[in-house]
Amino acid sequence: MDITEYMVVIEWIAVATGLLFIVLMIMENIWTWIFGIISSALFVYIMYQNQLYSESLLYVIYVLIGIYGWYKWSDKSSDTIKIRTASKDTLMVIIGLGIVLTFALGTLMKQLMTDSFSPYCDAFSSVFGLIASYMEAQKWVSAWLFWIVINAFSIWLYLSRELNVSSILMIVYFVLSIAGFFAWRRSYHMSLRTQS
Repeated sequence: MDITEYMVVIEWIAVATGLLFIVLMIMENIWTWIFGIISSALFVYIMYQNQLYSESLLYVIYVLIGIYGWYKWSDKSSDTIKIRTASKDTLMVIIGLGIVLTFALGTLMKQLMTDSFSPYCDAFSSVFGLIASYMEAQKWVSAWLFWIVINAFSIWLYLSRELNVSSILMIVYFVLSIAGFFAWRRSYHMSLRTQS
């Protein structure tokens, strides 16, 4: 098997485990984090090989967030595993911080990794992906809105690097993110009704 065939096999495994991750996330199943860790570890290598260095770094962080998410969702003594919302002020701060970090990371990658492909676009999806992952671990409904935008953007980014299988995954993620938003929003509203 040559390197191209090897990369396609790795990409398919990363995609399959990534699909399991998002489906289990929508279902609020703790095993989502294990599949997310596996998928992310494989995507570290894939993105690095395709000169998407910020994305590669992002997937390293996704592995760490996967560990954090597993720990956070395992804590049965905490109310923090219930779906909840973030305030508009919190979201505005998060978006502002994301824009600043996108510019900083894009500039850094442009300087350090001179062969980096589209460093600011790469930084955008990486920074906001990190933010959305943290929001998922907190079970904030708005995490899904971030993912809808990020996944739509990533379709283009991955196609531009001829990561066709990964682009298909982003299309599926985009659709599932919409479903995830409505599922978590419904779950949040149901929990409010049972509390009152």
